[in-house]
Amino acid sequence: MQKYSWLIGVDGGGTGTRVALGDLNGTELARASAGPSGLGLGIARAWQSIEAGARDAFAQAGLAFDWSRCVLGCGLAGVNNPDWLAAFRAAAPPVAGLAVESDAYTTLLGAHGGEPGVVVALGTGSIAAALDAHGACRIAGGFGFPSGDEASGAWFGLRAIVWAQQSLDGRVEPDALSRALLAQVGAADRESLIVWQCAANQTAYASLAPVVLAHCDHPFVAKLLAEAGEAVARLIVALDPEAALPAALAGGLGAPLREWVPQAVRERLREPLADSACGALWLAQHEAERLAGA
Repeated sequence: MQKYSWLIGVDGGGTGTRVALGDLNGTELARASAGPSGLGLGIARAWQSIEAGARDAFAQAGLAFDWSRCVLGCGLAGVNNPDWLAAFRAAAPPVAGLAVESDAYTTLLGAHGGEPGVVVALGTGSIAAALDAHGACRIAGGFGFPSGDEASGAWFGLRAIVWAQQSLDGRVEPDALSRALLAQVGAADRESLIVWQCAANQTAYASLAPVVLAHCDHPFVAKLLAEAGEAVARLIVALDPEAALPAALAGGLGAPLREWVPQAVRERLREPLADSACGALWLAQHEAERLAGA
């Protein structure tokens, strides 16, 4: 006897979680958002955020929340760490089914409707993925904060804070950018900035990305944006050197960075068909079909 009634698609990153509630046909019924669920920020926190989003989505749909009647498809940052993934699965509530993939994979599914293509997901972190005609998925980038995740929110924040540091000790003249960065982190002097940095994680650094984008005419920011655009292009070319697949940028920084991608690659870009939460809902639907056939 079928024990599940609902599908839940989860798009979980370092800044927030987006939850899509659907029926067994994959029709979306409600959407909700919650706090971060990237595994690098803690397994318990991830499940807390997912449950908060799921409860909200059920409430919006006027339905009674019951984990045991849900099949989940989760696209999460950090699942490439096998220890984190194992801990996440071990901590799962009593759901009817659970499929877990990287957020890159679910973003890829959403962007191209499950068809072959390339996507670069640009949010708190960054990662690129390609799906070929045989259904094989390949990944580029996504090595994580602080050394990787080029062109991500955290990448921008980690580099932009240097301008604020230098403005405090006279290496550069204080200006609108440095003042905005310091205001964002609540620092007024060297000591308070160091205190912020000692506690800052990838989410905190990513909170500086909107400040950076608001000062895109600043010479320092313009260099960062150009570097980010080149990084995005390299990810796409690495996964599709023949330029045979459609490509898309996704995530909160996808649209803002599009104009900074070198023209030869920018001409290949198209708008994503749907987002990672839709891709995760598709993942949940396939997991439900697998369970039904088991």
